[in-house]
Amino acid sequence: MSRAADLPDLPDQPAPPARRLLLKGALAAGALAAATPVAAHATAPAGRPKAAPYVNPLVRNRADPHITRHTDGFYYFTATAPEYDRIVLRRSRTLNGLGAAAESVIWRAHPTGDMGAHIWAPEMHRVDGTWYIYFAAAPAEDVWAIRIWVLANSHADPFRGTWVEKGQIKTAWETFSLDATTFAHRGTRYLAWAQHEPGMDNNTAIWLSEMASPWTLTGPQVRLTTPEYDWERIGFAVNEGPYVLHRNGRLFMTYSASATDHNYCMGLLTADEDSDLMDPASWAKSPVPVFTSNDTTEQYGPGHNCFTVAEDGRTDVLVYHARQYKEIDGDPLNDPNRHTRVQPLRWKPDGSPDFGVPVADGPTGQGA
Repeated sequence: MSRAADLPDLPDQPAPPARRLLLKGALAAGALAAATPVAAHATAPAGRPKAAPYVNPLVRNRADPHITRHTDGFYYFTATAPEYDRIVLRRSRTLNGLGAAAESVIWRAHPTGDMGAHIWAPEMHRVDGTWYIYFAAAPAEDVWAIRIWVLANSHADPFRGTWVEKGQIKTAWETFSLDATTFAHRGTRYLAWAQHEPGMDNNTAIWLSEMASPWTLTGPQVRLTTPEYDWERIGFAVNEGPYVLHRNGRLFMTYSASATDHNYCMGLLTADEDSDLMDPASWAKSPVPVFTSNDTTEQYGPGHNCFTVAEDGRTDVLVYHARQYKEIDGDPLNDPNRHTRVQPLRWKPDGSPDFGVPVADGPTGQGA
């Protein structure tokens, strides 16, 4: 997160320094569950009425949103809190209900040492009967030394039981890394994440590795995309926030690019479901962004998305954050007004996703 709030897939830091210090520090130093990929289709209970239109913003002041629908019929929600000091969790039987749902703090940053600052972009996934939360954090004394960390809870209800710190996910280098997501495909579990590669003139690229356990990588890690197009390098050279959706014989990996102001946008990688996912050549990259700011709807900097499924159990839903204005005073990381938003994800005749534009505030589309 280059930045500043379901059960079947089934609760004070000082102001951070300007993000431009991140690139300087990274270069000076040498310078990724749900049971199946993302929005697994769940079966809607018989006789469920058609859901009301979604109302945006869905959850205010919550960036990097992650919503998963678990097999118990609840939607679970977590996201980055603008204070960067805790992990929060909500749940509701409906997507709209997440906006007013009670929010629980299930973990807080350490006062000193590791996991003491920049608590960013949590994702909660159910893997082999255990809940896991992947998130980014830095030591309290070195707030830009951000790495990927994991919490685990074996209780069926993630609001209960004990969240245990499983430690840092060790990648090939001890460099700036964040935005981990996990998915399974044909019996293999993967982690995708963003990391700075030593010697590269960028902030972060997107990486993929197989996993030996939900908190351990195995085998090589491969780079799937690095910022190469102009639209990926505005303000900062960033590819981050990967997320995977398996549909229509293909795997679609979205990611976010550029600085976290109105230039923030989404890119797309596509792989055939029969391909070797660990071969970068299997992933085709869109040369243009697939989701961008829109002056007509007055939504700016859409990104760091995930996918879930509507109450009907069939309609895919795009989840993302955006701001309601373009001009920002100071560093965008210090602006708290990135709100969680949702809208139906459409599909093109060729089976690829049609993201459209970030919709205007108010009711949009049908929940089911």
